[in-house]
Amino acid sequence: MLRIDDITYVYEQGTAMAVNALDHISVDIPDGQFIGLVGHTGSGKSTFVQMLNGLLKPTTGHVYWDDQDIHADGYNKKELRSRVGLVFQYPEHQLFETDVLTDVMFGPKNLGLSDAECEKRAKEALRQTFLPEEFWKASPFDLSGGQQRRAAIAGVLAMHPQILILDEPTAGLDPKGRDEILDMVRDMKRSLNMTIVLVSHSMDDVAEYADRILVMNAGKIMMDDTPERVFARYRELEGIGLAAPQVMYIMQYLKECGLDVNTTALTVEQAAAEILKHRRELNV
Repeated sequence: MLRIDDITYVYEQGTAMAVNALDHISVDIPDGQFIGLVGHTGSGKSTFVQMLNGLLKPTTGHVYWDDQDIHADGYNKKELRSRVGLVFQYPEHQLFETDVLTDVMFGPKNLGLSDAECEKRAKEALRQTFLPEEFWKASPFDLSGGQQRRAAIAGVLAMHPQILILDEPTAGLDPKGRDEILDMVRDMKRSLNMTIVLVSHSMDDVAEYADRILVMNAGKIMMDDTPERVFARYRELEGIGLAAPQVMYIMQYLKECGLDVNTTALTVEQAAAEILKHRRELNV
């Protein structure tokens, strides 16, 4: 489990350009959850996730992995980063090897594993991301955008992380590619029993996939609850430049028109089921 204990982070500390990016955040990330992390640009999301595997050190406070301070003297951060995997936005920009399989093997090689084990892990990860074998020996630069994204995620999976952090994994993809990537991530969570932290600007995506949502604002955790309870506070979300899923606004409109629907429906499927209960009132 990751435990974040009262962390702050100040960019350019001690200068006239100092910016307080994180402000006394404490939160636990237990095993097996699918967490959506949302907030407007500049809210501190990217800084926060870089704290989770030690890429940034808090100005004050502590980050613990299995009750060990990850910034203590002698702590093995290479081992930590194999357990807490971070996939940056546009991860395909980090692809560089001559073929996909060799690229996915890069992470395990850095762990000092044998060539045979690296290849085994890479092939397993490529299967888990559903990238067809016909592309494994192709140049990563000959793949489509969605395929490149899968290859980049496989490179992190090959290190066998227990927590997978995805920073806007669907950025730049078309709707079909976005749905394929998020469905793949959900399937991986179920089959590998891993913890997922999904950073997203899409309220619809976190509503559908996450079972817990963290809302960041001005470097603080403003909300930490289930999707239903978070989006029930949609007026507060609007006040910080966010919104509820589009479906909730449709349900709210139907309620205002006199249809006694449950306005907490978050997905199209939930809304459709709720509306069908009232189809007689709609004269359908």
